[in-house]
Amino acid sequence: MGNSQDTPKVDSVKVEPPVKSDEPASKIVYGKSGKKICCSCPDTKKARDECIVTQGEEACAELISAHKACLRAEGFTVKE
Repeated sequence: MGNSQDTPKVDSVKVEPPVKSDEPASKIVYGKSGKKICCSCPDTKKARDECIVTQGEEACAELISAHKACLRAEGFTVKE
């Protein structure tokens, strides 16, 4: 013990910098509430997600439509 031969040698690890987005910050879209689309309509998003996980997408059409309507009301363009 205490012998330098007992200590395993660790190679250095190269850490890459985070990948930057190609989109400039000025192209990030915010809704009427000042939130990005991912953070808008948390109540309808949660209900939609829980339904899809437990019952499958086909059974949740009403909740999916409600979430899309909420996002549109926030000013986002959402596909059908």
